[in-house]
Amino acid sequence: MNCLLVARRLQLSRPLAYRARALHSTPPWLSGHNKWSKIEKRKGANDIKKGQIYSRAFKEIALAVRSGGSADPDVNNVLAAVLKRVKTQGVPKDNIENALKKLSGDSGKGDSHLVFEAMGPGSIGLIVECLSDNPNRTIKFLSTLLKDHGARMADVKFLFRREGRVKVALEPGDGLEANLEKLVDIALDADAEDFESEDLPDGTRAVEFKCPHTSLHKLTSALTAPGVSRELLSSELVYAPLEPLEELDDEVAQSLDKLVEGIEDLDDTLRVWTTADS
Repeated sequence: MNCLLVARRLQLSRPLAYRARALHSTPPWLSGHNKWSKIEKRKGANDIKKGQIYSRAFKEIALAVRSGGSADPDVNNVLAAVLKRVKTQGVPKDNIENALKKLSGDSGKGDSHLVFEAMGPGSIGLIVECLSDNPNRTIKFLSTLLKDHGARMADVKFLFRREGRVKVALEPGDGLEANLEKLVDIALDADAEDFESEDLPDGTRAVEFKCPHTSLHKLTSALTAPGVSRELLSSELVYAPLEPLEELDDEVAQSLDKLVEGIEDLDDTLRVWTTADS
């Protein structure tokens, strides 16, 4: 029998599933390419995530420098707390030093602190804080973004109260409640108006105090004095809604989330406050 005919019959006698798998197998020379494509995609996603962390770190450092009045962490407790936090997030030392140089040196003198007011979906008030070396560009980008999300510039600052907030940590242990009572007494003497506390997973008690915006430095200094608290977690000026909205319908909530996310992604944005904040 013809050898070619025998080979042809043997091939046709193989199960269909076997032949189908053979037709769809990945060529050996492409397997490495597929593996690299997956690695490349993961690397790209990680790079984007790192970029977002670094961008957020710069904004937090800028806020700390502004509220604390100095780019020197030795004299600015607020800045020292922020630097400690961003270091634990993996922000490189060079990024931190470059940020401090920009905010304290000649390269940062042209930056302007801008505050915008807007009315968002569901008549939600928004205040947007920006740091920009080109205010016209910032206004253009923000206005376009607001329009795309059905929002607009509007006078809404009367819906907010400017106030200071200082958060510190207390050591866990048997004397925790006594230390908390002492902390509250000191805070009240330094113009604190209210406070909230929560227990962290490691047993540490985090306590956040509210105060008039003019008393932020006074309260921060009092709570960071030796023997008063373990460490300063944050100290900042905020725009707090006078009457926070308790409930939002799902459609408004989703629209607001998309708008706020878009604003925060703008390079010049520092913080976004809304009347839906607690």
